[in-house]
Amino acid sequence: MSARKRVTIKQVAQAAGVSTQTVSRVINDRPDVAPETRKRVKDIIAQLGYQPSNVARSLSQGRSCTLGVVGTGLQYFGPSQTLVGVVDQSNELGYRLLLNVMHHPASNNVQQLLQDMHSQHVDGIVWAVPEIGSNREWVARQAPEFTVPMVFLSMEPVAGLSTCSVDNHSGGHMATQHLLDQGYRDVGFITGPLDWWEARQRRVGWQAALTRAGLTADENLVVEGNWSPTSGEHGLRKLLEQRPSLEAVFVSNDQMALGVIKATREMGLRVPEDLAIVGFDDIPEAAYFCPPLTTVRQDMAELGSCAVKELERLIRASGETPIEPQTVSLQPQLIVRQSSIVADSVS
Repeated sequence: MSARKRVTIKQVAQAAGVSTQTVSRVINDRPDVAPETRKRVKDIIAQLGYQPSNVARSLSQGRSCTLGVVGTGLQYFGPSQTLVGVVDQSNELGYRLLLNVMHHPASNNVQQLLQDMHSQHVDGIVWAVPEIGSNREWVARQAPEFTVPMVFLSMEPVAGLSTCSVDNHSGGHMATQHLLDQGYRDVGFITGPLDWWEARQRRVGWQAALTRAGLTADENLVVEGNWSPTSGEHGLRKLLEQRPSLEAVFVSNDQMALGVIKATREMGLRVPEDLAIVGFDDIPEAAYFCPPLTTVRQDMAELGSCAVKELERLIRASGETPIEPQTVSLQPQLIVRQSSIVADSVS
C-alpha cells in the first residue's frame, strides 16, 4: 500500500475557494478574515486532514520554533527531572529542542557553545547549568551581546537577566526549623560543595534558623560533602568527632543523607532516637530509606517548565516594547517522615 500523500495548502485553498494567503491567515489565527470564510477554511482543513508545516509557519513568523538547552549531569535525578520539565513545556508550546550537554559544568569557556547555538537559529536558550565557582563570569561580559533571549537556572539573581531557581535559603531554613521544633538544639549540617551557589544558600538558611533560635552556628557543626553518599557517611563520622553532643543533622541532599543513615547503623545509633536526620531533594527513593527520610522537596520538573514559560514570554516580546526580565523563585516543601520525628508522633 502506498503512503498517503500530504495535503498541501494549495489543495485546501482550491477546495475552499479562497487564496493560499487566506488559508495562511486562518492557520496563523490572523484577525483579517471574515468569520464565514474562517469557518469554511477550518471545515475544509478538518475534512482533508491538512497538517500545517511547522517549518513553514515558523519561517513566516521569522522564528525557528527551536529552543536551545544547555544542561549537565543528566545522569542525576535533579538535572534529569529539570530536562523532563523543559521537554514537556516545550512540546506544549510547539517548540523543538536542541540539547547540548556540558561535561565540565564549572567551565567558564562557553563561547563556542553559544556560537553553535546561534548558528542553529534557536529562538532562545535555557541555560540549565548550576552556578559553580566562577562559571558565570562570562555572563556579565557577554550579556549585552546576546542575540536571543536566555533564561538561567539555579544561579544568583542578576539584574537584567531572567533566572529561575528553587528558594534554597528557604529550604535550608525550613529543614533546620523543623529539627528545632522537635526540641533538638545541637543541629549539625553536612553541606554540599560550597563553590555551588545552591549549597551556600542552604547553609545560609541553616545558619539563619539557628540564629533566630538564639543558637550559634559553630564551625564544628559543619562538614562539607560533595553530594555523594560516601561523603555523607564520612561527613557524619567527622561531624561526631567535632561535636560528640550532636542531636540532629540537616544534610544538603538525599544521596548524602543515605550515607549518613549507613554510618549511623554501623556506629550503633538509632534514627531518630539518637540522631534525627533531614535531607534535601525528595528523590523517589527517599520514602524507602530505613527509616523513611524527612526531606525538603524541590520540584525540578516545575523548574524546567518555569524556564520555558519565561523564555516564551521573552521571545514573544522580541521586537516589541521591551519587557523586564524576571527572577522566579519556586518555594520548596518540607516532607516529614520517620527519620526526624518519633514514629508514633507522626500523624
